[in-house]
Amino acid sequence: MDEREVLERIEARRQRASRRLLDERITLAHGAGGRSSQALVEALLLPALRNSLLEPLADAAILELEDGTQLAFSTDSYVVKPLSFPGGDIARLAVHGTINDLAVSGAQPLALSAGLILEEGLAVAELARYVASLGETAREAGVPIATGDTKVVERGKADGLYISTSGIGLVAASSKLGAQEIRSGDRVLLSGTIGDHGMAVLVARGELELEGAIESDTAPLHGLVAALLAACGAAVHCMRDPTRGGVATALNELARASRTGIVIDESAIPVAATVAGACEILGIDPLYVANEGKLIAIVGPEVAEVALATMRAHPLGREATLIGEIREERPGMVILDTTFGGSRVVDTLAGDPLPRIC
Repeated sequence: MDEREVLERIEARRQRASRRLLDERITLAHGAGGRSSQALVEALLLPALRNSLLEPLADAAILELEDGTQLAFSTDSYVVKPLSFPGGDIARLAVHGTINDLAVSGAQPLALSAGLILEEGLAVAELARYVASLGETAREAGVPIATGDTKVVERGKADGLYISTSGIGLVAASSKLGAQEIRSGDRVLLSGTIGDHGMAVLVARGELELEGAIESDTAPLHGLVAALLAACGAAVHCMRDPTRGGVATALNELARASRTGIVIDESAIPVAATVAGACEILGIDPLYVANEGKLIAIVGPEVAEVALATMRAHPLGREATLIGEIREERPGMVILDTTFGGSRVVDTLAGDPLPRIC
């Protein structure tokens, strides 16, 4: 059997798996952003809710008003455990996460909502600390929390606090982003080191002791995105923030949606030494570890150098790199050129080795 036949069989198996939900019970894997999450969405949720706004399954839905104005609308929920971790907390994560979903959709965030699910017994002083963090983070980003809701559940029915945020943003008239815009020859850029957030949360759980410090990369990306779009315009074809499931899962989703192949260079992917060490100890590939302040940008080859320089000029993109390119071959698949001179398929995991990290 040659390489082409092997890859075709892998892709056929992946397609069958995404259309079937065989589990009788929900597990943590269904919320991890991997293959189990994909099956839950595509086999159960999407058939029941299908409509033209939802169908792209992007980071935000694009709503077009009668006057031609386009709004991006996104929502997310945060159940991270523990509530605080090096570099951030659940409140900062909630604000940044929704801002970033709007930003990579080409929108300037306008306002957020915040829904708080409180567990009976949560100390009021602790709640006050996270609410203060919520307000401070929104003010720092310049995106107000315009509305919200609070509910309380019985003791033992939650982990102290869950936060659900939604957001709206204004899409520039010239912006046209999405997997459908990806073309063969496009370059794949990454704004910085990967795996920082997931490893920081793991350290906060007390499951790993390291000599070097690891901090979450949680940050709002709308400023970086605005600079990139201003410099490169319509040559920016697609963006994603690689959260649950990491860079590997985000690239697989884009490869499948665009029906193109993505080839990435392992030696070009930046990983902090402490994160690489932690991943090696645990046997985890950093490509699958969540990030909360990084973006993937797919741009036309003619602007790749300008895009890279623009990202590196921004505080959140100083370590930006060109990690790969889009190919016509092997549609729907991500291939990693390894540091050993070979190549391997980077598939989507069934679950996530680090549950409850966002």
